[in-house]
Amino acid sequence: MNEFARPSADDSIFGAVHLGYVVVQSNRLSDWRRFGADAIGLHVDELDSSTLRFRLDDHACRFLIRRGAAEDVIALGWQVDDHQTFDRIVARVVERGVPIIEGTPEEAMLRGVERLWRFAGPKGIAQEIFTVPVTTPEPLRMQSSGWVTGEAGLGHVAILSKEPESMRGYFHTVFDSRLSDYIDENISGLKMKIRFLRVNERHHSIAIANIRGVKIDPIRTSVQHVNIQSATLDDMLASFQRVNELGFRMRWSVGQHTNDRELSYYCVTPSGFELEVGWNPIVIGPELESTWEPTTYQGISIWGHTTVGQTVLDKFAQFRQALRSVRTPEITVPRLAEGLSR
Repeated sequence: MNEFARPSADDSIFGAVHLGYVVVQSNRLSDWRRFGADAIGLHVDELDSSTLRFRLDDHACRFLIRRGAAEDVIALGWQVDDHQTFDRIVARVVERGVPIIEGTPEEAMLRGVERLWRFAGPKGIAQEIFTVPVTTPEPLRMQSSGWVTGEAGLGHVAILSKEPESMRGYFHTVFDSRLSDYIDENISGLKMKIRFLRVNERHHSIAIANIRGVKIDPIRTSVQHVNIQSATLDDMLASFQRVNELGFRMRWSVGQHTNDRELSYYCVTPSGFELEVGWNPIVIGPELESTWEPTTYQGISIWGHTTVGQTVLDKFAQFRQALRSVRTPEITVPRLAEGLSR
């Protein structure tokens, strides 16, 4: 048990929850295989003609790519440290009248966990919890020398929302998330506020952004990006070069973030959402945790992260999506979304 996860008087589970896996539905499996193995440098297992799994460490699965039409992230899997933590999460969900179901043995096998339970999440992204991952001694076959997971979990997920307070309330209710900081940014004339939430020592496992002053969502996919962390700067830069050389789309060049100080770049996955490959973000360990105070930063980046290759057609597609989003209510889970300001 890590230092954060010791039982506390307020029954907080902060520190005992870690992003475990991401489930993607896509019909572009051949592109995903080439993207994961050849460009990013991940270990790729092809289970059958409809299923890919990506490994970053000894877990049997960190990314599950299943054949289907969504071209999107459809579920997030969260590893919890022990049965006490698991029971607390289940109680919070059930007591508020939200159904929770056990996944089938086949679903658990595909995700590389012994058992899993699923309940509704914001923007229709299913939230899945498990306690025991399946690990394997099989050596990793990948171009990267390694990835940072462990206590910090797989990485983070960033989501653009028309209901940011509801979403922040959801992760606070379910996982006792804590606010790390805010970023105010102006992108193409639109003012954006981003909230960064942590559930363990990783600076953030969830980032929630919204367009200020108007409820629009110009992103087709449910998530804007998923982040993974390279073990070395050389690994990160080498994958950046391979993504360019192999013809995958780059979205933002290498740069450094203002808040967590991570060096990273953003590329476009075969399903259309972005993958951020980063290196060396701030870690909020127990000592920093005891004195941490949220700060508001002006701008996403200290340097770099310049837009790459965005065309007029791309901007037009985002504009059309924004117009559609005005007419379509965002999926929320009100019973789990105890409101928080800002």
